[in-house]
Amino acid sequence: MGRSFEVRKLSMAKTAGAKTKLYSKYGKEIYVIAKNGGTDPDSNLSLRRLIEKAKKDQVPSHVIEKAIDKASGAGGEDYVPARYEGFGPGGCMVIVDCLTDNNSRTYMTVRQAFVKTDSKIGSPGTVAHMFEHQAIFRFDGDDEDAVLEILMEADVDVSDVEVEDGKVTVFAPHTEFFNVKTALSEAISDIKFDLEEISFVPQSEAELTSDDMPAFQKFMDMLDDNDDVQNVYHNAVLPE
Repeated sequence: MGRSFEVRKLSMAKTAGAKTKLYSKYGKEIYVIAKNGGTDPDSNLSLRRLIEKAKKDQVPSHVIEKAIDKASGAGGEDYVPARYEGFGPGGCMVIVDCLTDNNSRTYMTVRQAFVKTDSKIGSPGTVAHMFEHQAIFRFDGDDEDAVLEILMEADVDVSDVEVEDGKVTVFAPHTEFFNVKTALSEAISDIKFDLEEISFVPQSEAELTSDDMPAFQKFMDMLDDNDDVQNVYHNAVLPE
């Protein structure tokens, strides 16, 4: 791909003052994935990945266990995924992923974030085709060829491998997440991942100006305050 990488993904509620919101969002997502795919992380790989991610974000074990226990019972909330797309402040492309038990409420609150910042919410597919759904790993290293050889020998489908500032970044189709992680972990015994993520990677960038920033910050704050919003992806490059 020949491009330096920056994950343009805002995981909601990661500040120290918003731990409760962070735990709630993880709890909801763990519940839904366990409810739909099973409560055993060994057979439900999506659940295993999410639990590992939650632990990395310092979500307490009791929050994780409570969500899984809840999913194993009968009844419970009926959360469904909802995705909204459009153009945010400065013309940047935005994908908003939600989990909701009320589609009308969620649409209206997400739409308000667009409306009140002079942005434009679109129909499904408006901008998603301009993002690649990728598994992304970053770790210490400087040998691009050696990493690529490891993955090719393991018969892993790789999109790209980049090296910059002593860090290796591997991109692969999102379905290859565990294959990439297993191959690298087995070949490099002391590997520590700075990043192990499934994300939407933009194919192009939108450079925002300082004049765009108040609206962009308001837009993100409104989405952050929405309990239904799980993740926001965008292609904005913020001014330094």
